[in-house]
Amino acid sequence: MDNILKLLEDDATLTPRDIAAMCGQSEADVKKAIDGYEKEGVILGYKTLVDWDKTEREYVSALIEVKITPQRDRGFDRVAEKIYNYPEVKSLYLMSGGFDLCVLIEGKTMKEVAYFVAQKLATVEDVISTATHFVLRKYKDKGVIYAAPEPDERGNCN
Repeated sequence: MDNILKLLEDDATLTPRDIAAMCGQSEADVKKAIDGYEKEGVILGYKTLVDWDKTEREYVSALIEVKITPQRDRGFDRVAEKIYNYPEVKSLYLMSGGFDLCVLIEGKTMKEVAYFVAQKLATVEDVISTATHFVLRKYKDKGVIYAAPEPDERGNCN
């Protein structure tokens, strides 16, 4: 049944009928498997990946490195819970290396992101430091390649 999960991960628009035909299974078996995955929390949701740069929507994405003091008996979980409950936070990961958490957020402006970091994130108890990196352009996200960049014609004297 892992093939059902892989197919849905690659294309959430596939119907149980489509998946059944691709896997050589009955549509009823595929529906039952998907329902089970949803009830067990294996499938957490379905999302559409949008290239917002091709729309009128203004937004800024940022990756924020966060160093924290882990809590006795709870490790990083209590602080992570406080952070992931902010609506600005799109993703949150526990990391190895030079920082503890990686926070991905979106805001309308750089100023809005800076306000979130200074007034909300940095003030969370046990946050030691943050480092904010603004996303300037997406080339590939969740396995999807965005439009190829236009070739740079500077220096071509033809």
